Amino acid sequence: MTEERYQQFKPNHIIMELPQLVARFVEAQNTYDSGAYLSCFTETAIVHDEGKTYTGKEEIRHWIEEVYEKYRTVVTPLQYEASGSNGLLTAEVSGTFPGSPIVLQFHLELKDGRIDTLHH
Repeated sequence: MTEERYQQFKPNHIIMELPQLVARFVEAQNTYDSGAYLSCFTETAIVHDEGKTYTGKEEIRHWIEEVYEKYRTVVTPLQYEASGSNGLLTAEVSGTFPGSPIVLQFHLELKDGRIDTLHH
């Protein structure tokens, strides 16, 4: 089964295609919509960020809402690569943190059409 794709316009007017799940993940991040963000994850998902681990949707909700409030991050996709059930999103991340903007790699492990593990 081929994953549905659509085009996303980047600020520099370059068109980039992303899998629908990844595009929703980025859109939810950039609109600070924790409900939409959580809908991209499995119930038992794990997020690794800044040396900490967040397990399950409730912990992920607390983490992402704190990130939204503290850093006001915006994610601009630069590249996406898929290999089986894994994805690698390279993106510029800007916000109210020292060194902004930076380029991060988001390592995604997918399960049942959702993110099961996120490392960055």
